[in-house]
Amino acid sequence: MSTPDQATARFLDAGELAELERLAPGKPLESLALRVAGAAAGTAGSGADLLAVIAPGAAPALASGIAGVVGRLRPRLLASIGAGRKASAARIAALREELARRNLCGFLIPLADEHQGEYIPPSAQRLAWISGFSGSAGMAVVLRDEAAIFVDGRYTLQVRDQVDTAIFAPHHLIEEPPATWLASRLKAGDRLGFDPWLHTAAGIAAIERAAASAGAQLVAVAGNPVDAIWTDRPPAPLSPMKPHALAFAGESHEDKIARLARGLAAEGLDAAVISAPDGLAWLLNVRGQDVPNNPLSLGFAVLDAGGEGLVRLFVDPAKVTPEVRDHLGNRVTIAAPDDLGPALDALGAAGAKVRLDAATAAVWLSARIEAAGGAALPGLDPCALPRAIKNPVEIAGTRSAHVRDGAAIVHFLHGLQQAVEAGETLDELAVVARLEAARAAHGWFRGPSFDTIAGFGPNGAIVHYRATEETSRVLEKGNLLLLDSGAQYPDGTTDVTRTIAIGSPSPEHRNRYTLVLKGHLALGAARYPAGTSGSQLDVLARLPLWAAGLDYDHGTGHGVGAFLCVHEGPQRISKMPNSVALRPGMIVSNEPGYYKTGAYGIRIENLVTVTELPAPVGAEREMLGFETLTLVPYDRRLIDTSLLTAAEIALVDAYHARVQAQLAPLLDQAALAWLKTATAPISR
Repeated sequence: MSTPDQATARFLDAGELAELERLAPGKPLESLALRVAGAAAGTAGSGADLLAVIAPGAAPALASGIAGVVGRLRPRLLASIGAGRKASAARIAALREELARRNLCGFLIPLADEHQGEYIPPSAQRLAWISGFSGSAGMAVVLRDEAAIFVDGRYTLQVRDQVDTAIFAPHHLIEEPPATWLASRLKAGDRLGFDPWLHTAAGIAAIERAAASAGAQLVAVAGNPVDAIWTDRPPAPLSPMKPHALAFAGESHEDKIARLARGLAAEGLDAAVISAPDGLAWLLNVRGQDVPNNPLSLGFAVLDAGGEGLVRLFVDPAKVTPEVRDHLGNRVTIAAPDDLGPALDALGAAGAKVRLDAATAAVWLSARIEAAGGAALPGLDPCALPRAIKNPVEIAGTRSAHVRDGAAIVHFLHGLQQAVEAGETLDELAVVARLEAARAAHGWFRGPSFDTIAGFGPNGAIVHYRATEETSRVLEKGNLLLLDSGAQYPDGTTDVTRTIAIGSPSPEHRNRYTLVLKGHLALGAARYPAGTSGSQLDVLARLPLWAAGLDYDHGTGHGVGAFLCVHEGPQRISKMPNSVALRPGMIVSNEPGYYKTGAYGIRIENLVTVTELPAPVGAEREMLGFETLTLVPYDRRLIDTSLLTAAEIALVDAYHARVQAQLAPLLDQAALAWLKTATAPISR
């Protein structure tokens, strides 16, 4: 057997290496083992997909054996991340030693990868590894003698449960941001380190100003010091790219490339760096399995504006199967990730004007271009707006996905009610498993679009809660279950929240639920002139709660992709200012809520698409509205009809009639009978 080097030995034991050598004789063991580790760091599960990137060309009969090795390695690869809180004292001590060796007074540890993705691979889970925090947004700052962790309002409860607050003092990311905290702690001559791959120029600017005002220096490090002490850090994920069929995409990637290239040229730009993987996926009509929940293949691309446009794709060549090479054709060239730097150097040397996505482009990218003499110009990713405005094929596919998804959820809800009435013991984790099984019964299900939030009682008040073995509550009659979930299908992405009464709800439950429902209905029924942004509509969802002296501390709506990311920009519905106008074809969520800490949470969420409305007589402006895509009944037991107007009751009844009509053909007799009861007209 070949002798593995130290890098391989940290992932696979001798027995597994021997098994690999037996499964794929004649292939270089070192390369094979590293590919196995990369595959374990990704999310691909089928033997065929794993074989395609680990041992392409090997006999299909070997797929199950390869899958077995990957399956055994995957939990081991993630174990060190899960140990974050228990190991944080030793890890932060080791980090401080490394910082001292580099003459740094401290270091910034954001929850980020090189693409600023929402879902990041294990190799980028540095914040979780050192602190134990598993939320989707946050940053730690480690100084010589103290450390802090910054999270937004969604995670103020979660961070205290997951992090040792004797080591990391929790702070609100908005109310006391890292720059403010650092301004009172940095001293003249201090050198504060940051990884230029993990921060955008806009994101680091406030900290840079704080350091300068203190006479300190913000230092871009070469090599992340956390990585230097994380000896069993997983490798970059490795999963096969797959073509996204034109029947689902609605526009060829060649046409997209040409369209965007013309747009860049019209702006006087020479090229654009595509740093967001969902932009890359949309532009090239490819999907992947590098990260959980979002069907993405991590990589970068450079779109050249000349002629009809050319794309240089920088990814691990092992991801690019022969099928994908054929799909991409001659408008796309493939290069290794390490070739990105020289490509940017060449653009800079030519004096090129290069568009970088202000939201996702790492400081490293702009610094490399500018150091070579080019102009790095931040702005909106050229893929962002075209991706957000779905074409008719994508909208039709998304409608179909929601019918399929709604039927699965109705089967689940029917079963849940039967289990509760029978006195069956169910906890939150069982709810998650049952719901995923209901969706997985359809062959087009590709997995969740995010980690399901099943929060019963007090856990429902934690906005982005995720049940674990330690936190999972048993469902008991007399409280509420907040269930926020979604699915990925080849033709669309879903995201739906329903709040479900377990047993009989209290008068307070019904009051708060109905106030949330009133705002949800008002937003869904809104008519507004073209040019209106989501920020201008946000108040509609909050007014009923505001009238009662209540509110919620999250946005009302986010964009959603088409078999892409469940959270997509640039549009959103939020208190936060957003100048991006809502346009026909955009998909956004409509999800107001109410959360009573320590008691329960309520959220109602539908996905809607922006549509053109017929012009009223005498109209002087183009008017837009929303078409509701989600097809899942509201819980009638929670609706206090005395708080609804006749118009609001009519909206609920019309929606329920549509839900029943569209889902009925996909339901068995028992589920249909349940649905007919659940969607019966409501009355005062």
